[in-house]
Amino acid sequence: MATVGNSTNIFWHQCAVGNVDKQKLLNQKGCLVWITGLSGSGKSTLACTLGRELHSRGKLSYVLDGDNLRHGLNKNLGFSAEDRAENIRRVGEVGKLFADAGLICIASLISPYRKDRDACRAMLPDGTANSLIYLQVFMNTPLEVCEERDAKGLYKLARAGKIKGFTGIDDPYEPPLNCEIELKPVDGICSTPIGMAGQVVSYLGEKGFLHYE
Repeated sequence: MATVGNSTNIFWHQCAVGNVDKQKLLNQKGCLVWITGLSGSGKSTLACTLGRELHSRGKLSYVLDGDNLRHGLNKNLGFSAEDRAENIRRVGEVGKLFADAGLICIASLISPYRKDRDACRAMLPDGTANSLIYLQVFMNTPLEVCEERDAKGLYKLARAGKIKGFTGIDDPYEPPLNCEIELKPVDGICSTPIGMAGQVVSYLGEKGFLHYE
């Protein structure tokens, strides 16, 4: 008899069609690409561009956008440290399911705290023996650039004290220490979304996620 979390008397039911079967069917390997960075760093733009680039190559992906998920799955969560942690945990679990289905799942969230991102990484195996893997993409866009963009007007509200606990202003962002890909301006110039998506696609190709052998 197993106990998982707060649930008791539950058992894992194994289905006949496994992860390898699904990956063979799609001719790709499932994974979770986790895009993290400040608000306005370009996470959602990269996620959607990456999804389009993969689609053009005949690869199946799905984007889990942080704001979109707060309209449904996570609509009962606020922005306290505890709610942020639960927000990330839920997205990690959903991303793991998509990856298990053989999809390249692209999660785009600020996810400011290392411990929460590390907890998501721990949910997925290390990628050996055709198993799942977690890949972290750090949008290392300077705060001043994000504030200049401020497409949603959130930085202005945060600076005016109308939004409390805003990441980068009065709540910390902890940069990754072990990301697979770091995207940042070169000589003060940010790459285009297509250029950045191309870097991620190239990485996925080099690591063998765009085909199944």
